[in-house]
Amino acid sequence: MITGFQQDALGDYIVKAPTAELDYTLDWSAWLGTDTISVSVWSIPIGLTVGAASNTPTTTTQWMGASTLGTTYNVTNYITSAGGRKDSRSFRVICRNK
Repeated sequence: MITGFQQDALGDYIVKAPTAELDYTLDWSAWLGTDTISVSVWSIPIGLTVGAASNTPTTTTQWMGASTLGTTYNVTNYITSAGGRKDSRSFRVICRNK
């Protein structure tokens, strides 16, 4: 589940100002059940500045910074659970003035 994001016919997305520097969090708790996140890897396209990534037993977070006005970035988070299950969640980062 992606929390705090918007959704359209193409899927989940966030709108980000070009100079915004914020953390974006995915909540995996409903999918995990009693399992926990063991490994989290983010796929971030070139042009979207990123910083530290972190995770808790049920959430993953990626810091995102500078981006180019008018550009849409496709971001994916891949996880492996402690029980060996693997999945991914993707969303778009739409860069425009707010």
